[in-house]
Amino acid sequence: MAAVEERTIKAPVTRQQSNRPTGSSIDVWTWFFMRISGIVLLFLVLGHFTIVHLIGGGVDRVNFAFVAGRWSSPFWQTWDWTMLFLGMLHGANGMKVLINDYVRKPGARAALKSSLYTMTFVLILLGTLIIVSFDPTRLCAKVVGKVAGC
Repeated sequence: MAAVEERTIKAPVTRQQSNRPTGSSIDVWTWFFMRISGIVLLFLVLGHFTIVHLIGGGVDRVNFAFVAGRWSSPFWQTWDWTMLFLGMLHGANGMKVLINDYVRKPGARAALKSSLYTMTFVLILLGTLIIVSFDPTRLCAKVVGKVAGC
């Protein structure tokens, strides 16, 4: 008779009860921010896509006049600014997680995160400036008047 080899099967690796970080307070808040901003962004982006691209003629009607009419309302300015702000912060936070996970050298990690924070700040600032200071009458006369016939 051949000897029967006895094998033991290791117990499966158990997951933590929660994926929520237990580190510093900022880690917990960024974890919450990612979940909440993701849900809010889902509604904002789907609403934007439906209203701008599907309802009332689709994407063919989107031009300078459409944007000017839309941004004449504080509601749509707030909608678009919230989408910009949350989208940029959500994306930057995701990139920060990737940098922390995959960049091993502290100097490179600091340089990448500094660049990320700077670009995020500049893009949010530029987007805010455009949304807040958008004046279709001034822009139409100076920039687009000859082309669009405003």
